Amino acid sequence: MANEVLYRGIGRRKKSRARVILRPGSGEITVNNRSFEDYIPSAATRLDVFQPLEITENQKSFDIQVTVDGGGITGQAGAIRLGIARALLEVNSDYRKSLKQAGLITRDPRAVERKKYGLRKARRAPQFSKR
Repeated sequence: MANEVLYRGIGRRKKSRARVILRPGSGEITVNNRSFEDYIPSAATRLDVFQPLEITENQKSFDIQVTVDGGGITGQAGAIRLGIARALLEVNSDYRKSLKQAGLITRDPRAVERKKYGLRKARRAPQFSKR
């Protein structure tokens, strides 16, 4: 247990932050001490998280333990995906080319635009009334 091999990666997306730990294993994923399917119910979002593992063909090679906080489910899923990709780069630096081509190494910089005064939202103006 003392010399157990593990690989770490940190992913961020919107307001979410995920700390990912990869251990050699059977492909089991735990998110905040819950099962992956229980934590992320949407199948489409789950496929998004698995993308780095599928590209590097490591679906059943690692047990993944994730601690994630902040934001919503989609932002957290994006953070987990980036964390897994970064941890896989620690496993083998040869994965960099394929992960880079798929756009999985770059952090998604999009965030919510701030609300401006005089407007209802960031860009939505109040309804115009002629009279």
